[in-house]
Formats: sequence, structure tokens, C-alpha cells
Amino acid sequence: MTSVLDAQLSLSAEEKFRAHFYLLLSRLLGAPADAELLGLMQELEGDDSAIGEAITDLKKLAANISVDQSAEEYEAIFIGVTQGELTPFKSYYLTGFLNEKPLAELRQHMDELGIEKSEDAAEPEDHIAFLCEMMHGLIVGSFGKPLALPEQYRFFENHIANWAPKFFEDLETTESARLYAPIGRIGKLFMEVESEAFLIAA
Repeated sequence: MTSVLDAQLSLSAEEKFRAHFYLLLSRLLGAPADAELLGLMQELEGDDSAIGEAITDLKKLAANISVDQSAEEYEAIFIGVTQGELTPFKSYYLTGFLNEKPLAELRQHMDELGIEKSEDAAEPEDHIAFLCEMMHGLIVGSFGKPLALPEQYRFFENHIANWAPKFFEDLETTESARLYAPIGRIGKLFMEVESEAFLIAA
């Protein structure tokens, strides 16, 4: 049986880039940034494209924010005293409530693909960070063999494309966002790139 490492070695440079991008978004959105993640952000290299400029902005901000400040910002945006400024769940964005039909649809699709929720994960599976982590896994073969583009597109279209662009747009402009403003812009632009690439490949 082909191992995950063998599968990753067979990926194209473009697929590896996409996978790494999803994994980065997952880490940025799944928990407050620690010193290691802030250091990683400072090593990112942008270019003169729109997404490259957003990456450069993120790099500069990461060099001028402390771990405590980053945690406070994450808390204000995603947690709050009773609720944060944003609720980063597919079900909430599509219905206005948590744990609704979109979550059930995701769980059914996860069962089809052999994806199990981590025992360490307290949040519902339709959190944006988990969805990005799942896309990474589908590309690199973490749940078996890497999925072909049509199957990746099915997951992306059903569980990400129908709400994540609006979430990232909200993240870019939400009141407390400083470090997370360019993260929102990066996510929004990456969603646009993914949507266009899937349509071209279809």
C-alpha cells in the first residue's frame, strides 16, 4: 500500500503549494498564534500579486505583535465573553445557528471519505480551521490516497465555497482584526484562486 509519504512525494508542486496553504490557514485559524507560529509568519515571502502583498503585510505585523497580543486578538474575534465577533462555522454562516443541517451533511461526507474527528477537537467539525485541515488531508492523502480533483472540488464546493469567502471577508474587516486582517484577505483571495482553478480543471 502506498504510504502517505509516498503519496506526498508524487504530488505536483502546485498540489503541494495548495496543501501547504490550507494547512497554514488551518493553523492560523484553529488557535491563537504561539511564538513558533509568529516566527513562521515572519519567514513568509510575498510577491507583487494581491495575495503576495497580503502575505507581506502579515509578515510585517507578525514581527510587531507579541504572543499575548495575538492571543487577545484571537479571543476578541473568535471567543469573546459570551461570543466573539465572528462565529467561524459553516452551519452558522449558512443557517444562523450552530449544529444544523450543514454540519450533518459534512459529517455524512466525512463518513464517506473515511475522515474521523480527532478526540482532541472540542469544536464541531464545520469550524473553518478543521475544514482547511481536511482539504489539506484530501490533497496529500492523509485519509487514504490523495483525492482526484473532481472529488476535491465536490468537498470544496459543498463545505467551503458556499460560506468561507464571506467568512474571510468578514475577518478582514472585523473590528478587532489587526494581525487577522491580512489573514482574512489571504483567505479570501485563496478561495478565489481555488474556485477559478477548479472551474478550469473541470
